[in-house]
Amino acid sequence: MGFGKVGSEVARRAKGLGMHVIAHDRYALADRACAIGVELVTFKEELLTADFISMHKPLTPATPKMFNDDAFSRMKTGPRIANVARGGVIDEEALLRALDSGIVAQAALDVFTEEPPPKESKLVQHENVTVTPHIGATTTEAQEGVALEIAEAVVGALKGELAATAVTAPMVPVQVPSQIVQSELAPSVALTEKLGRLAVQLVVGGRGVKFVKVTYASARGPENLDTRLLRATLTKGLIEPISSVFVNLLNADFSAKKGGLNLREERIVLDGSPENPLEFIQVQIANVESKFASAISDSGEITVEGRVKDGKPHLTKIGSFGVDVSLEGSPILCRQIDQPGMIGRVGSIKGEENVNVNFMSVGRIAPRKQAVMTIGVDEDPSVEALKKIGEIPAIEEFAFLML
Repeated sequence: MGFGKVGSEVARRAKGLGMHVIAHDRYALADRACAIGVELVTFKEELLTADFISMHKPLTPATPKMFNDDAFSRMKTGPRIANVARGGVIDEEALLRALDSGIVAQAALDVFTEEPPPKESKLVQHENVTVTPHIGATTTEAQEGVALEIAEAVVGALKGELAATAVTAPMVPVQVPSQIVQSELAPSVALTEKLGRLAVQLVVGGRGVKFVKVTYASARGPENLDTRLLRATLTKGLIEPISSVFVNLLNADFSAKKGGLNLREERIVLDGSPENPLEFIQVQIANVESKFASAISDSGEITVEGRVKDGKPHLTKIGSFGVDVSLEGSPILCRQIDQPGMIGRVGSIKGEENVNVNFMSVGRIAPRKQAVMTIGVDEDPSVEALKKIGEIPAIEEFAFLML
């Protein structure tokens, strides 16, 4: 009962034990349940079929005593119930009657309507009831964990990073727990910011950026993919490299509006599994001049495209050239005539400076024709090294971009 963060984790573990898992939660995403292998059912269906019921429902105006005499009468005989959510979700007197009559075989209770429960409580003393104190958050380990989480959140906020426990971020949909949205989209969040930083650095002078289009390709429908979080981090990536403005998740839309940035979002709906939230993300900047001409696509905009691979952001397209380079370091872009020895010559220049190359990819029109070589480096190359790369006869243009 309840398929939020805790409920879905319990479901994963139950699946690992070989159980057939069903869940009732009117706010649960069908594709998320499908990805875990969980069947979403109605409340009545759950009562009729469940052998073990694990409670993870909050106490809201809609949930007080949802497990009452009527609910227990609809159950199959002999289920086990564990309530680690809120005591008021179960009518305790009705549960006691269900235990006495044998409708419920056993109950494990971590929460009660009155806490602590009175010593004379018949429910606490019942031979088929196991009780534990609801003090998990007050253990030494939990308190240390909370202290570390707070410290990490403060440091992350000062750096402008994704706040995993933010409660005021306007881009998190209210119908889905923010932790689920943010943890699932975290790799794509990193990708959107890096694509924004790449795209804006390709603009001559880095100024005059007014019209940006971002395209999300996904097998999910709009109702199951809220992109406001991604828009905020893309805005951060577009603005911070060219201004002194510090952009965070809360002021992103305001910062874009103040800077005259018109950010338009589009979606491409794909066939396939909705388990992954996004297949790829494309960022285009219109009506600007590029310092790397090959970044201009056939439609006339600076175009960069990427996707998440193995949990890491990758650049997969620049202009009309397909590439495949990890965005963990900083990239060097080279347009060249495709010919043998180019990778070695550029790599040798990096090696002479002890600059580590972490990734290299070449996208070309055809053999021996124009190509774009993308090189990821862990350290910033010197001006002299970049000059040597530019002096290689076959290289027509190059750009070093900092992430």
